[in-house]
Amino acid sequence: MKFIHFADAHLDSPFRGLSFLPSKEFNQIYQAADQSLIRIVDLALAEKVDLVLIAGDTFDSAKPSPRSQLFFAEQIKRLTDAQIQVVMIFGNHDHMRREDLLVNQSPYFKLLGADEVVEKASFKTKDNFNYDVVGFSYLNNHITEDKIPDFPEKGQNYTFGLMHAQEKETDSRKNVYAPFTVAEVQALNYDYFALGHIHARRNLSEKPWIVYSGNIQGRHINEMGAKGCYLGVIDESTKKTSIEFKATGPILWQGVQVELDAPISKADLQNRIIASLNNAEQKTYFSLTIAGAQFMTEEEQELIQDTDFWQNISQNLSFDSQLVDVRLKISSNLELNENDQQAFEQAKSEIFKNDEFDQIVSDWKKKDPLSAQLAEDPAFIDAVKQLTEVKLMGKLKGITDETETN
Repeated sequence: MKFIHFADAHLDSPFRGLSFLPSKEFNQIYQAADQSLIRIVDLALAEKVDLVLIAGDTFDSAKPSPRSQLFFAEQIKRLTDAQIQVVMIFGNHDHMRREDLLVNQSPYFKLLGADEVVEKASFKTKDNFNYDVVGFSYLNNHITEDKIPDFPEKGQNYTFGLMHAQEKETDSRKNVYAPFTVAEVQALNYDYFALGHIHARRNLSEKPWIVYSGNIQGRHINEMGAKGCYLGVIDESTKKTSIEFKATGPILWQGVQVELDAPISKADLQNRIIASLNNAEQKTYFSLTIAGAQFMTEEEQELIQDTDFWQNISQNLSFDSQLVDVRLKISSNLELNENDQQAFEQAKSEIFKNDEFDQIVSDWKKKDPLSAQLAEDPAFIDAVKQLTEVKLMGKLKGITDETETN
């Protein structure tokens, strides 16, 4: 028996922060999740799989657009027409009712566990291999209770678990997505537990298999690396299962760092950036970090953060790749005397106090809801701190240089 496990397609997901891209480029990334799903279906048909498991968050919203609904229905029809069994659950993003899903009724399509009730469904392959799939769908965007105690004991059939959920955290306030522990899932002894919700691929256990497939297309720089699905093969005599990741996402997100240890001209900086980004093997969106940014002039720092400059760099990259994010940070290559180092550390500590930061952004947060979200994002705060360090170090370097020339 063969199966495919994927999750977190997030069809219709907005790609924020990329509005500077040309319209053709922006449309390509907007359609990237669609293209990845088409490739997954193509793979299922080519491999003649028996089962496709969809572990939640197929749509980015509980009210998906007609376009994405019709597109998804078309892809499911390609599978069911080939008599490939599809078993799907809703996640916290697409917490819908079955009657709101535009997929045609078919014996080869099953939405599992409506109304957040754990449900078991039994199936048989063309070769008469019996298997069960057990899972539940979200009807609300949060599920605070542990659902694993509701899962039935494993019977004689090969058994799949299907769940959109998170591991339990020590902070109970964060346990709002059907929290579970690996130990209790292992205790069920299901043959393969297909998980969704976490966008990074992660195998929590191999005996038995407990697997996050990740999302099918990275949507921003924090979702780096190849994205796609798992292809599983079951030995029907021993029920031993092997899985292989299959990349289907058409766009890759990758981080690259350029290290400066001395001042550099604009032309040389541009050439170093292009050389560092020309290693792509497919269409790639790059996040560039300039380490040692204290060696750059303010004019160079302004240039490197200009989206027109990014587009100029992108014209020199292979596979129509794009530079879409630039970050600056200081390195330890600039040695300071003891007094300067103390002044630098004191300035950092004063500026980076939580109450100071909150006060600085308080008016900003009131005016813009997105800004309020950013101000609560640890990654954004770290980026602000890094840029502030660059500015501080640049000022201090300037003072040091002036002192040395006198």
